[in-house]
Amino acid sequence: MDGKDDATITAWTRQDRAVWEELQTCGSYCAREAYVRAKNGAISEYYLEAYRWFTRESRKYLKIPEEVTIPIWLALTQDSRLPAASGTVSLTLEIPADQVLVVDYDRWGYRINDWYVPLDAEDEARHDAELRRCGIGNEALLILSDKGIYYPQLRQKIIRSWERIFTPSATNPSSNVGTVWMLRREWVREVEHYG
Repeated sequence: MDGKDDATITAWTRQDRAVWEELQTCGSYCAREAYVRAKNGAISEYYLEAYRWFTRESRKYLKIPEEVTIPIWLALTQDSRLPAASGTVSLTLEIPADQVLVVDYDRWGYRINDWYVPLDAEDEARHDAELRRCGIGNEALLILSDKGIYYPQLRQKIIRSWERIFTPSATNPSSNVGTVWMLRREWVREVEHYG
């Protein structure tokens, strides 16, 4: 082997205890729409559509089974781990690198809000100036309403910019997170149980 096949990534994920139980029983776990709905209530469909988009686009970079549509988010550093929460576990994982897609979570924040993902601060300032010139106070309406019909080029500019989340940050590595679409029992190195 050339060593590349053996490359792994250490990552952490906080999950409900039921996820750990399923991993022990079944050997694997995939996130389900029902869990997203239970967690997010009335705004579930918004998140589900964003996750479907994310998964569709992620297939350009990673082999993901067709039936799986919900990503599982991973911290890539100890400092970026989610804090303890009652009824959850923190899993320390050792995952084959070819199973993990690293993305810029700060940029994902722009995408989840249906905003333009800027290249840098100057690009963001130019984009904001363009929105002001067009009299647009909430750019998400270009995506979420028929306002985008009146500004099709601006709408397409925003949609095209979303691809930038798939370029991990070199200047701010702490904003990078990992995503997988399945957890496997054999990846678990440590389990911390919370309350």
